[in-house]
Amino acid sequence: MDGKVFWVTFATVFLAEMGDKTQLAALSMTAETGVPWTVFTAACVALCLATLLGVAFGSILTQWIQPALIKKLAGVAFIIIGGLILLGKY
Repeated sequence: MDGKVFWVTFATVFLAEMGDKTQLAALSMTAETGVPWTVFTAACVALCLATLLGVAFGSILTQWIQPALIKKLAGVAFIIIGGLILLGKY
């Protein structure tokens, strides 16, 4: 395992997830249900599955598209999603 890649990925994902809708959903679900370990376990499994799909798709996609272009396309997608959120359409 590449330690540098591990820690850069960990820091990036950790910071990206702080205060996002997923964390707020887990917070509200815990408050509503009162079963924090169940919510924690379900959220961990969901995040792992979403990450697995992203890694698998990214591995396949990089066979046809350069990583720099994928990064730019992801940036454009974030801008579009942000615009939709601001317009109240997302």
